[in-house]
Amino acid sequence: MAVANRLLCYSDPADHYSHRVRYVLAEKGVGVEVVDVMPGQYPPRLVEVNPYATVPTLVERDLALYEPGVIIEYLEERYPHPPLMPVYPVARANTRLLVHRVQRDWCALVDRIGDHRATEEVKASARKELRESLTGVSPIFAEKPYFMSDEISIIDCCLLPILWRLPTLGIELPRAAKPLLDYMELNFAREAFQASLSAVERGMR
Repeated sequence: MAVANRLLCYSDPADHYSHRVRYVLAEKGVGVEVVDVMPGQYPPRLVEVNPYATVPTLVERDLALYEPGVIIEYLEERYPHPPLMPVYPVARANTRLLVHRVQRDWCALVDRIGDHRATEEVKASARKELRESLTGVSPIFAEKPYFMSDEISIIDCCLLPILWRLPTLGIELPRAAKPLLDYMELNFAREAFQASLSAVERGMR
């Protein structure tokens, strides 16, 4: 049964894109019914509202959204408090650009590592690249409690789910990445982040 506000989130409990949506929902304190969807096992309602039967998919009454970026921006507009995007257009554009860079530079590597069709050589190369890239940018995490900000934003909501998965990706960050490791420890302990974790994700660490 759906909860009273009729907000449903179809979610893969192991997928970092689904996790980022669940994390935004948790940060905003939005009541939602999360429906776990395992690969290849699609609920009839999901197939009905989403022609691609992909997750995450957010359903609110007659509205169905099924692209993570679109879902997150909708949630930011629909539930503006607490805000996860800056108020001013230039700052909002810069935030969107940073989200794009997280996607292009890091999420793409995570997806490559998790691709069962990729060769071990390709996965090993992606692991090395991701480890080195994260270590290289680690110093910027020493300056602010969140990603280049004094307040949590959608950038953190996209980044923290992939950082949570580093052990299962076979990546261990070196001591040189201490600012990033401290950022991870601080933000993994957030009540909202812990609330966003599925049972599968809790078993990743």
